[in-house]
Amino acid sequence: MKHKPAVETELKLRIPATRPYRALLEALGFHEVVPAQAEVSVLWDRDGELRAAGSALRTRRFAGAFRLTWKGPKVPDPMLKIRPEHEAGIDDGESLEAILRALGFAPVLLMEKVRAVWEREELEACLDETPFGCYLELEGDPQAIRAAMEGLGLAPDRAETRSYPELYQAHGLG
Repeated sequence: MKHKPAVETELKLRIPATRPYRALLEALGFHEVVPAQAEVSVLWDRDGELRAAGSALRTRRFAGAFRLTWKGPKVPDPMLKIRPEHEAGIDDGESLEAILRALGFAPVLLMEKVRAVWEREELEACLDETPFGCYLELEGDPQAIRAAMEGLGLAPDRAETRSYPELYQAHGLG
């Protein structure tokens, strides 16, 4: 995906392993843009105010880049995760973290996983390996997400509606 809209629409699916899905994604016209590598994300909050508002502030180190992301409250949907999102690349992650601390924010959750990113015109697919299992995330147009899910042979009952922060906390990690 070249340009990310201000509203993120994605679906997270539980899968037994990432390796078999590489060929399946390729068969559906995806190409790998970032090979599997470590990703470290940190959620920040100030006295729980973001969490109370249903929002999140995240810093992420992945693929040689450092990014800051704000996510707004989720839009109700039985399967898809839909929420406002704004993201920016940051040249100096240490300075950004110092600014966040000066503003009263503190890290509240550390998350680590291995992620590979795949793309095709209307969709991004991420193959994630976490300490509590493997997942495939599809992000883009809702109809394209559903079509890709069907093309990958994944039933709706594989959908994971909890966010990674919720999953990390549910497994006592972070």
